Amino acid sequence: MPHFTRVGIIGTGGVGSSIAMSTLHAGLAQELLLHDARTAVAEGEAMDLAQGAAYYPVATVRAASLDEMRATDAVVIAAGRNGKPGESRLDLARDNVRLTRDIAAHFRGYAGTILVVTNPVDVLTYEAAISSGLPFERVIGTGTMLDTARLRQIVGGTLGVAPQSIHGQVVGEHGDSEVVLWSSARAAGVPLRQWQAWTPGLEAAIAGQVRTAAYEIIQRKGATTHAIGLVTAALLKAVLRGENRVLTVSRVQDGALGIKDLALSLPAIVGANGAGTVIIPELSPEEREQLDRSAAVLRQATASLA
Repeated sequence: MPHFTRVGIIGTGGVGSSIAMSTLHAGLAQELLLHDARTAVAEGEAMDLAQGAAYYPVATVRAASLDEMRATDAVVIAAGRNGKPGESRLDLARDNVRLTRDIAAHFRGYAGTILVVTNPVDVLTYEAAISSGLPFERVIGTGTMLDTARLRQIVGGTLGVAPQSIHGQVVGEHGDSEVVLWSSARAAGVPLRQWQAWTPGLEAAIAGQVRTAAYEIIQRKGATTHAIGLVTAALLKAVLRGENRVLTVSRVQDGALGIKDLALSLPAIVGANGAGTVIIPELSPEEREQLDRSAAVLRQATASLA
């Protein structure tokens, strides 16, 4: 008999609602549970989504308590406030870390996987792992998956190649110190630096676009919602269907590249047991220096909130 899949989403603001929509369209759960501190909002979102049931794979949607969320296969933490125009992701930390700690404490002994979306996602992934007491591989932040998606879209547009044919990675912090791994980036299997139209100036310009993409959206519409919804659904799919996909996710590292007791993004094999094996990417000396700098930024931020 097929496994009955149940997914929970905590936080039904713009991001949580977008994740819910993407999850339903992808057919990832037979039951989707929504929770928000504003109970009526969670109920309203559940009603709104449920009324579209004729247009997505069979699933039920309802509001639920945190205790009910413990019966899920995976739970997404999307609770917290959004960034403000001109504010860095780390500026969000003090307002969102306390909430994440409280939520994660409800999931001590949880049998599923926790996915963290709320920003600053690296700091909060660390806090969720510590507060829940779960194995590090089963507390996964979306990390630089979104930054990597932005990189693929921008590079693809620059070269006239579909984003699906761009293979490049952003690692480190999901934020201002993130690192684009240009030395190993490829388009259609060919190193980017071998493409005729490619220049060092393009790398600097594109990295800047990727780094400031969220700020540009926040200035215009107040929050980023749709792309992160698609990213989170893809991460859920890798976990729930045991895909063993290599994704640039954030997790508490336990020795990769000498990094320990700190959450940041490196490529990892994501499947039924979470983000297990961390893949050591090819790094130029400059990229390794940038990654170390990114780790230092996150370590300082995490320590300041301990």
